[in-house]
Amino acid sequence: MLAALFCAAAALAIRLAAPWRSAQPFEELQYLSMTSVAGQAVDMEVDVLVVGSGISGSCTAHNLFKNQNVKNILLVERNPVVGGNVISKTDGEFTWEEGPNSFQPTPAIMRAVYELGITDELVLADGSLPRFVYWEGDGAGQKLANLHALPTNLPGDLLDFNLLTIPGKIRAAFGALGFISPPPPPPYEESIREFVTRHLGEETFERVIDPFVSGVYAGDPDQLAMRAALKKIHRLEGLGDLGPGLVSGAVNRFKELAKDKKENPADPAWPTYKGGQLGSFRKGLQTLPNAVAKELGPDRVRTSWSLTGLAQDGPHFLATFDTPDGPKKVRAKSVAVTAPTRVVSKVCTDLVPTAAGLDKIYAPPVASVTMAYRKEWFKELPGAQPGKPLVGFGHLLPRRMKVRSLGTIWSSSLFPGRAPEGWELLLTYIGGARDRGIADMSEEEIVKQVDADNHKILLKSDAPAGKLLGCRVWQTAIPQYCRGHLDILDALEKDEAKVPGLYLGGNYRTGVAFGDCVQYGVDEASKIGVFLSKA
Repeated sequence: MLAALFCAAAALAIRLAAPWRSAQPFEELQYLSMTSVAGQAVDMEVDVLVVGSGISGSCTAHNLFKNQNVKNILLVERNPVVGGNVISKTDGEFTWEEGPNSFQPTPAIMRAVYELGITDELVLADGSLPRFVYWEGDGAGQKLANLHALPTNLPGDLLDFNLLTIPGKIRAAFGALGFISPPPPPPYEESIREFVTRHLGEETFERVIDPFVSGVYAGDPDQLAMRAALKKIHRLEGLGDLGPGLVSGAVNRFKELAKDKKENPADPAWPTYKGGQLGSFRKGLQTLPNAVAKELGPDRVRTSWSLTGLAQDGPHFLATFDTPDGPKKVRAKSVAVTAPTRVVSKVCTDLVPTAAGLDKIYAPPVASVTMAYRKEWFKELPGAQPGKPLVGFGHLLPRRMKVRSLGTIWSSSLFPGRAPEGWELLLTYIGGARDRGIADMSEEEIVKQVDADNHKILLKSDAPAGKLLGCRVWQTAIPQYCRGHLDILDALEKDEAKVPGLYLGGNYRTGVAFGDCVQYGVDEASKIGVFLSKA
């Protein structure tokens, strides 16, 4: 029973990751050629300017256009194509991602998929596929290839779950029930390591949560603030009726979710999904921003435009861009900036002085490496079937195991059409806040390291080197929600409120998950719609 309670908390830690309204219609798009108002010559005038076409920006633009009836809108992207850091590739045989790799389905995502007409492109992985952690020794039980499947089906999976030792399971179970020391008094912020160790013990942290943090944030759990980085789990400590344990909090959280689902039912026309599934599209995640660009039409989208300045122009805003055709100026009643922190901290400080603090938000270097291997090159792995050596979501790599890669997605096991017959496709992430040296390595060195790690975990000793399909080094990848992060955002919110019509946001503010960014688009579009209705 104690072990079951522990695994409920552990599973929740891994799996946890809105109403809408319409606004009055606004006039159709009106582009003005070098119109001059108040002495300022501009190339365009729009009601809303959205800077950045990643998931946050694309979904903001979509919801403004579709659900707030804002037609006079411009979506701007600094890259040659829309999508921001969402980059899907194909060579005609293989299909792979060079940024985010998948999403946990949410009602907001399913709504966007339906509204954009891409339901037929949606693919959902089997939620029963195992998620593995690589661990060898230190009292853990023996597993094929040292790959331990995390428990997802309770209580059945507990019978064979031996990643934790018996003392480790007992410690985690008592902690999950609430037999823990109290949290440190404010204003001290617990790190993820401190919070998890206090609740579930050091062993659970090292073997379950540490690799999870590496996979989500590529972060340092000693620096990431629990209440900022994993706020949903942090909230569980004070949510339960039977003490501070995560299990008690989880019971009430599930009640909240059930109530919300009942009060805000999903539209039956939206695609449905089951718990534990991961989603993507047949041609990759970039399908979504591409669909938004198609919905808006070419007159409402600009690529290869880099924001260089933003100022107020009377009651409106004046944005300046570097473009292939020279400098361009856009006047807008409202501006939503979803650019990275390094851009916002420089361009927006004249209007929002505390935006300069965004420069303190660290984003570590991370490389995404996609490699293909022949099916016969794989060693015997858990769950393997004839002709299917990979059966699972992928594997995570705790730092204690001294494997440099952070984790690997088994792409061809998850989604159809990722690899041709006879091949398997792997997407590996390497680098992060605890391996900053990856930024100084050559692509050849990174690929060699990833291939060596793949061989160590998955491949036969005599297997040839894999076929490289893509290697992209993100010098500033995922924003880190470290201690003090929420203070930076609180100061930003107060300053931003002094500039009506300006909205700063993105994954540094609302969460790094794909679903968080989609929900941001719903919420932000609603705010902008209300603002325009009163302007």
